[in-house]
Amino acid sequence: MRRLQHAAGAEPAPPEVVSGSAWIRSLAHPEAPSRLVVDDVTFAPGSHTIWHRHPCGQVLVVTAGAGWLQARGRPALAVREGDVVWVEPDEEHWHGAAPDQLLRHLSIQEHDDGRAADLGEPLAAGTYPPRPRDPEEDPR
Repeated sequence: MRRLQHAAGAEPAPPEVVSGSAWIRSLAHPEAPSRLVVDDVTFAPGSHTIWHRHPCGQVLVVTAGAGWLQARGRPALAVREGDVVWVEPDEEHWHGAAPDQLLRHLSIQEHDDGRAADLGEPLAAGTYPPRPRDPEEDPR
């Protein structure tokens, strides 16, 4: 057992992955044979990822704010602080903050042969912000 050293501050998320501003703080990227990765991710209000998928799935633990997650072909899911979401392996999805609130979450996933995610295209016009299924699902 050992204490993992992680970045003291967050780094900007790559612009090819995020529309808007987001920051990633690496918490755990252990060496092989472990494939587990844990990041603390913060999205500025109105910021979100592009469509993407994770070969081994992903757990998102919302630690602050509010936002949405959406799997391709399914209604958007409103999330708030305290929510935990499982994204199935290879399930194409996006996630991000509400237009007027930040979203902070832990991203927990395994890398598959060093591959964390397969990137897709940016969201089409009208996809963000999503229209909630009913007013109670609006994260604001």
